[in-house]
Amino acid sequence: MSNIQRLRLPENDPTFGSNKIFDLFKYSPAVRANGLVFIAGQVGIRPDGTIPETAEEQIRVAFNRLQAILEHEGLGFENLVELVSYHVRIDEQLTTFREVKDEFIKSDFPAWTILGVNSLARDTLLIEIKAIAAIEK
Repeated sequence: MSNIQRLRLPENDPTFGSNKIFDLFKYSPAVRANGLVFIAGQVGIRPDGTIPETAEEQIRVAFNRLQAILEHEGLGFENLVELVSYHVRIDEQLTTFREVKDEFIKSDFPAWTILGVNSLARDTLLIEIKAIAAIEK
């Protein structure tokens, strides 16, 4: 018997809208295994599928999506052990990213890797965040 659990969001989730994207691309928003929760990359897409124009709003939406997954798993930002952020035009938005991140992660800081990339899944996306959280025993 496997101790791997895959998160399935409730339909009409207020943060994600539905499981449509997860079903279409055949992946889970998060997978729990061996005391860790591996959270798939979160981008700045609103529940209605639209993408904000500004980097700040995309970053905020991505962090709200990350927060929603953590909450579905009974966790919070203090449980993060690793954060990886992918930035298109990193020089234009890293300061803003740090400011928004500081609103969500106030203490118990995770390890953080910052990567500049040429593009993400859609040409108007500017940020993606993936994370690993630890389950407290």
